[in-house]
Amino acid sequence: MASRLAILSACPGKSNRVNNGAMAAGAISSTQGARARAPVPLVLLGLGLALLGSPQLGCASSDLRAGRLGASEDGVATYYSRRLAGHLTASGERYDPSRFTAAHPEIPFGTRVRVVRADGGQRVVVRINDRCARGGKIIDLSEAAARQLDMIGVGRAPVHLRIVMPPPR
Repeated sequence: MASRLAILSACPGKSNRVNNGAMAAGAISSTQGARARAPVPLVLLGLGLALLGSPQLGCASSDLRAGRLGASEDGVATYYSRRLAGHLTASGERYDPSRFTAAHPEIPFGTRVRVVRADGGQRVVVRINDRCARGGKIIDLSEAAARQLDMIGVGRAPVHLRIVMPPPR
């Protein structure tokens, strides 16, 4: 009997997916439905297990926390209410609905992130200047960014995030 090869993400608490996107038996699924990219794959050969890749790569979430160029994440985006205009963000700035800003639970302040709507292809680049709780979403967008992604009437949309400019040092 031939053994089957599957490559899984080595990130605890993140969704572990086989190359074709199907969940592997015994894989950990996140409640948000977000899927981590697999920088350090595990290779399953029969009953044997091997860790491939370099140890400095780490999990996608640690790449996001560090603001590493190219780190990415998939999930759901929501947007801020206009009623929050003028309130202080976690970075100390005042929320301005006309600016292209966003809140993320981990990405460092000042990082530029490209947000692509997964079901429509619309794109926007935002600067992270606030924090948000996960709660079924991965990012909270300003009204201007949400408008660019055609989210205003819908409220939520599936998105793909990618860091395009690390935070200033």
